[in-house]
Amino acid sequence: MKNENIPADVKSKSLKEARDEIDAILSKLENHQTKLSESINDYQRLIQLNKHMDDLFKKKFKEISEKKND
Repeated sequence: MKNENIPADVKSKSLKEARDEIDAILSKLENHQTKLSESINDYQRLIQLNKHMDDLFKKKFKEISEKKND
Protein backbone atom coordinates (compact mmCIF):
# COMPACT_ATOMS: atom_id res chain seq x y z
CA MET A 1 0.00 0.00 0.00
CA LYS A 2 1.46 3.29 -1.03
CA ASN A 3 1.55 6.20 1.37
CA GLU A 4 -0.86 8.26 -0.76
CA ASN A 5 -3.54 5.59 -0.22
CA ILE A 6 -3.62 6.28 3.50
CA PRO A 7 -6.51 8.61 4.39
CA ALA A 8 -5.73 11.96 6.00
CA ASP A 9 -7.52 10.98 9.22
CA VAL A 10 -5.09 8.09 9.61
CA LYS A 11 -2.01 10.13 8.66
CA SER A 12 -2.85 12.68 11.34
CA LYS A 13 -2.90 10.12 14.15
CA SER A 14 -0.11 9.83 16.67
CA LEU A 15 1.44 6.45 17.32
CA LYS A 16 -0.66 6.04 20.47
CA GLU A 17 -3.89 7.03 18.72
CA ALA A 18 -3.23 4.57 15.89
CA ARG A 19 -2.41 1.79 18.35
CA ASP A 20 -5.55 2.50 20.36
CA GLU A 21 -7.72 2.33 17.25
CA ILE A 22 -6.04 -0.91 16.18
CA ASP A 23 -6.69 -2.40 19.62
CA ALA A 24 -10.36 -1.39 19.43
CA ILE A 25 -10.81 -2.89 15.96
CA LEU A 26 -9.04 -6.12 16.93
CA SER A 27 -11.19 -6.46 20.02
CA LYS A 28 -14.31 -5.95 17.93
CA LEU A 29 -13.19 -8.53 15.35
CA GLU A 30 -12.15 -11.07 17.98
CA ASN A 31 -15.54 -10.84 19.69
CA HIS A 32 -17.35 -11.46 16.38
CA GLN A 33 -19.45 -8.32 16.91
CA THR A 34 -19.52 -7.34 13.25
CA LYS A 35 -20.98 -8.54 9.99
CA LEU A 36 -18.67 -9.80 7.28
CA SER A 37 -18.96 -6.57 5.26
CA GLU A 38 -18.01 -4.53 8.32
CA SER A 39 -15.15 -6.90 9.08
CA ILE A 40 -13.73 -6.32 5.62
CA ASN A 41 -13.85 -2.55 6.16
CA ASP A 42 -12.26 -2.95 9.59
CA TYR A 43 -9.51 -5.13 8.14
CA GLN A 44 -8.76 -2.52 5.46
CA ARG A 45 -8.61 0.13 8.17
CA LEU A 46 -6.16 -2.05 10.13
CA ILE A 47 -3.91 -2.25 7.08
CA GLN A 48 -3.96 1.54 6.73
CA LEU A 49 -3.22 2.08 10.41
CA ASN A 50 -0.44 -0.49 10.34
CA LYS A 51 1.17 1.16 7.32
CA HIS A 52 0.94 4.55 9.03
CA MET A 53 2.61 3.18 12.17
CA ASP A 54 5.33 1.59 10.06
CA ASP A 55 5.94 4.95 8.37
CA LEU A 56 6.15 6.69 11.76
CA PHE A 57 8.71 4.15 13.01
CA LYS A 58 10.79 4.51 9.84
CA LYS A 59 10.73 8.30 10.15
CA LYS A 60 11.81 8.14 13.81
CA PHE A 61 14.55 5.61 12.99
CA LYS A 62 15.87 7.91 10.29
CA GLU A 63 15.90 10.87 12.70
CA ILE A 64 17.76 8.86 15.32
CA SER A 65 20.27 7.59 12.76
CA GLU A 66 20.95 11.11 11.50
CA LYS A 67 21.51 12.41 15.03
CA LYS A 68 23.84 9.52 15.76
CA ASN A 69 25.90 10.29 12.66
CA ASP A 70 26.29 13.98 13.57
